Amino acid sequence: MDDAARRNAVIAVLVVGLQAIAAIYFLADAVRESGGRLALVDILVGAALLAGTLFGGVMLRRLLAEAERREAALALARGAIGDLIGRRFAAWGLSPSEAEVALFALKGCTIAEIAEMRGSAAGTVRSQLSQVYAKAGVTGQPMLMSLFLDELVEAGEGPRGFDHDQGSRARRGG
Repeated sequence: MDDAARRNAVIAVLVVGLQAIAAIYFLADAVRESGGRLALVDILVGAALLAGTLFGGVMLRRLLAEAERREAALALARGAIGDLIGRRFAAWGLSPSEAEVALFALKGCTIAEIAEMRGSAAGTVRSQLSQVYAKAGVTGQPMLMSLFLDELVEAGEGPRGFDHDQGSRARRGG
């Protein structure tokens, strides 16, 4: 869980805790004021406060558990895309420099941005990207990205009625 999510979870726990304290205080105050005999309204309001607090606690627990499950799934997906990229780069026989440039291209960086991050000339990056595209069998950055996106979409379930093979052929001109 990242810092912002952890902070939000702590705040939510504190709010539910504050609700519980307020509900207990209300009931204790009502008992004290009535000399041990609670009025029906006090009982109903106290029960509603406690029910709301319990419901909030249960929902908070479920949401935190769901957030953990989603975070685990996201970590798994990140690992899967990383493995896929590594396998493809190895299959294409990319050099370490070409692999680094290709990874930046997959992240959507421009030639100028890649050159600046790598401390190299734009012409060098352009040449390395040309080699990457040739080895991958594509003509540019969008097609390179599409290769990975196609495989990820095909691994999961796409939209109903969408033919993955037909969509892939259309993008590749076939």
